[in-house]
Amino acid sequence: MSIWWSLHLRREAASVPLARRLLLGSMETAGVDPEISYDLAVALGEACANAVEHGGAGGTPQGYRVTAYLDGERCRIEVADSGPGFAHTRGSLPARPDAEHGRGLCLIRELADHVHIGPEPGRRGTVVSFDKVLKRCDDSPLPAV
Repeated sequence: MSIWWSLHLRREAASVPLARRLLLGSMETAGVDPEISYDLAVALGEACANAVEHGGAGGTPQGYRVTAYLDGERCRIEVADSGPGFAHTRGSLPARPDAEHGRGLCLIRELADHVHIGPEPGRRGTVVSFDKVLKRCDDSPLPAV
């Protein structure tokens, strides 16, 4: 089964659970193992929270975009904002695991198979994209479509 959706959301905290619920519903419909669904929902929540907090200039209510592709045995998620962007390197991640802020990118890296963080091509902003191999609830891989 293939599922694709894209949302344009306001930079408001209330948008984060909306994106997570849509992802979880899509995963359930596709028969994805709940543990993998939960991992991706947490990663998506962290990416959305970053877009809400950092994804605009001067506190303007600009939105951000969330796109999810569930195709066969893989899910790919992209969260793109229109903020000032940032110079991301592994060294820029928090030094302490007990830090109150700045752990979101670390969590995304731990929960996903592949992560890419970079500028929005041809635009101002940042794109956080990540993917993960999916499994059915019975632990067998989803059939390729």
